Amino acid sequence: MSTSNIELPAWIEILLIPILNICMALFFAGLIIFAIGENPIDAVRIMLTGAFGYDEGVGYTLYYTTNFIFTGLAVAIAFHARLFNIGGEGQAYFAGLGIGLTFLLLDGMLPAILLIPIGILAAALFGALWALIPAWLQAYRGSHIVITTIMFNFIASSLMVYLLVNVLIKPGSMSPETREFSEQSWLPFMHDVLSNFGIEVTRTPLNMSFVLALVCCLVVWIYIWKTRWGYALRTAGQSEAAAVYAGIKPKRIIIITMCISGALAGLVAVNEIMGVHHRLILNFTAGYGFTGIAVALMGRNHPLGIIMASLLFGVLYQGGAELAFEMPKITREMVVAIQGLIILFSGALALMLRPAIVKIWLAIRPIPSTPDMGGQHG
Repeated sequence: MSTSNIELPAWIEILLIPILNICMALFFAGLIIFAIGENPIDAVRIMLTGAFGYDEGVGYTLYYTTNFIFTGLAVAIAFHARLFNIGGEGQAYFAGLGIGLTFLLLDGMLPAILLIPIGILAAALFGALWALIPAWLQAYRGSHIVITTIMFNFIASSLMVYLLVNVLIKPGSMSPETREFSEQSWLPFMHDVLSNFGIEVTRTPLNMSFVLALVCCLVVWIYIWKTRWGYALRTAGQSEAAAVYAGIKPKRIIIITMCISGALAGLVAVNEIMGVHHRLILNFTAGYGFTGIAVALMGRNHPLGIIMASLLFGVLYQGGAELAFEMPKITREMVVAIQGLIILFSGALALMLRPAIVKIWLAIRPIPSTPDMGGQHG
C-alpha cells in the first residue's frame, strides 16, 4: 500500500518528522566529530552552552533566529502557491536600500514614533518591489521564478556596490557605507527594553525586531489558513485548473504572493540596519536569504515549524562559533558541514522516514475499512 497519500496529524508532520530528521543529521555529524578525535557529546554540550548557557549567548542566538524567521516565512508563503522564491537575499538587500534612502532623507526631521514605522514600511515596500518584477515575468511572460530571483540577487548586489561606492558613501570615508543614522531611527535593543523592567542582561545585537518576527509568524498563519485570500493562494498552488474553475486568478495570486514574500524577506534589513548597524553597509544579508530556504523546508512551511527551525539555525550559528573556539579541531568549515547535513536530511531526505512512521501510525490507529457494497447488486 502506498503511504504517500496517507494523511498524518499535524504534530507528526510539523514536529515529529523534522525532529527525527535533525537527530539523524546530528548522529552523522557526531560520527564525523568522533572520526577527527573529538567527543561528540562534549561538542554538543559546548554548542548548547554557547547558545543558551549565558545571557549573551541567548541574545546572539535569538538575533540570528530573527533573520531566519523572516526569510523562512518569505520562502514558505511563496511555496504554498508553488512558487520557489530563492531571491530573499536580493530582496533583503534592496530593502536595506529603502531604509537607507528613507533615513538619509528624513532622520533629522521626524521623531522616533514616526520614523521607525516608516523605516519598517520602507523595508517591506522595497522588498516587495524587488520581488514584483520576477513575479510579473512569471505571471505574464512565463519566465521561471527560480531563474529570475537568482538573477535579481546578483543585480541587487551589484546595484548596492555601485551606490555605496559612488553615490551614498559618507563624505570623506574610505569604507563603502553611509553616514550613521540618527538615534531616532534605531530600533530599541532588547537589553535596554529589559532594563526598563529591572532586568539586567549583557549587551547583544538582539533588538525589538525579534518581536516583529513573532508577530509576522502569527499574521502569516492567519493569512494562509484563516482568510479567503490564503485559501485562494493554497488552491492556486495545489491546482491552477481548479483555481480558475473557482474564479481565482492565478496570475494575481502570483503577483500578490511574491510581493508578500519579498516584503517578509525585506524585514531582515529592519533587524540588521535599523536594529544593529544603524547605517547602510555592504553584505549585511550574510547569506540569510539562502538559509531561509532550509528553514522553510525544515519547518514544513508552517510558522510554528519555522520558529523552531530558525532557533535551531540560531543555535548552530552562535553555538558553532563557540564550538570552533573551544575545539580547535572543529573549524568553522566543519560547523558549516554540520549545517549542510541538517539541510540534507531536512530537505532532500525530508520524507525518508515518513513511510515507516505512516506504518507505525496505521498500526496504532488503523484506517477504518468501508463496507463492501458489491453484494447488493441484483
